[in-house]
Amino acid sequence: MDEENGRIPHKELERRIARKEQRKLWARRHEKERVWFGLGMFGIVGWSVTIPTLLGLALGLWIDATWPSPYSWTLMLLIGGILLGCWNAWYWVSQEQSRIEQDLVELPPEDTDE
Repeated sequence: MDEENGRIPHKELERRIARKEQRKLWARRHEKERVWFGLGMFGIVGWSVTIPTLLGLALGLWIDATWPSPYSWTLMLLIGGILLGCWNAWYWVSQEQSRIEQDLVELPPEDTDE
């Protein structure tokens, strides 16, 4: 940026405009994919947490009913299922984030100094 008058040099302005144009074109190419991707990601994350949680809950209830003990296996396995489910959801989200980042690699960097 030009310090004296606060104006952006011509080449830097061209780079910024080109970057924005490429991002808009990429977004248009993947527009329909984004809607289904968002809905699918909700489903993956939701079921990734729900299934281990319910399995832990069911197993805990069965253990508590079958072998009484001073410890609540239901509570322990419920928490374990939630933790496992959260880790599983984090894994799926990070995989999709990596895929998105790979798709964006083709775009030039936002700002480069010469």
